[in-house]
Amino acid sequence: MCYRARAVSAVASRENIRLYELVLENGISASPYVWRTRFALAHKGLAFQSVPLGFTEIAAAFSGELRTVPVIEDGEERVGDSWHIADYLERSYPARPALFSGCAEYAMVRLFDAWFSAEILRRMFRSYVLDIHNAARPADRLYFRTSREARLQGTSLEACVADRVSRLPELRDALNPLRAQLERGPFLGGASPNYADYLALGAFRWVASVSTIPPLAQGDPLLAWLERGFDLYGGLARDARLKPLAQ
Repeated sequence: MCYRARAVSAVASRENIRLYELVLENGISASPYVWRTRFALAHKGLAFQSVPLGFTEIAAAFSGELRTVPVIEDGEERVGDSWHIADYLERSYPARPALFSGCAEYAMVRLFDAWFSAEILRRMFRSYVLDIHNAARPADRLYFRTSREARLQGTSLEACVADRVSRLPELRDALNPLRAQLERGPFLGGASPNYADYLALGAFRWVASVSTIPPLAQGDPLLAWLERGFDLYGGLARDARLKPLAQ
């Protein structure tokens, strides 16, 4: 496949993978990017050991070399960034189910990710950033507030979410391309899920971990897809602590 042009030779299956992930005060795994990797590992049929970290523990865990999660350790290999991890899993475990059917699908999912990040994740972040702060470990909250308010160019978390109820229709409308695609099949990937499903499901799993106001309306056709997605791999994304995604 063309995107593997720079890949190293495949390694033997070790299956002692450690996944470093972000957790909230209640212990729930809450990062849209970590959830992409959780789904990817499950898709590949690879077991892993979870290593939970708070926001302020990430840099120290990797001696400052990596500052975000997900990160996986597979034997002597350490890989950060959800896309780098997906590439690593594809080239290291070629006998396992493929995350991408070929170069064309890989390129299209990359394009979908760019659109989704700009149009959906951005809106989700601005609607739920205060909820994330309030759900974080107490020791992480000052760091989270300082770093995210800097990202918001000095806007306070409270000011950022002040008009979020009036902005919900904008988020819901932005999701129309997903609804259109799901008219053609049960998953964004068609008859079965692919990495596009995983990155979108991961975003909703993140919101469900923290939200104090659901992003969707009752009866939204996305809800059936979310039910199917959260049920994948033995209910991988299910957790009794999750908040409702519709009202």
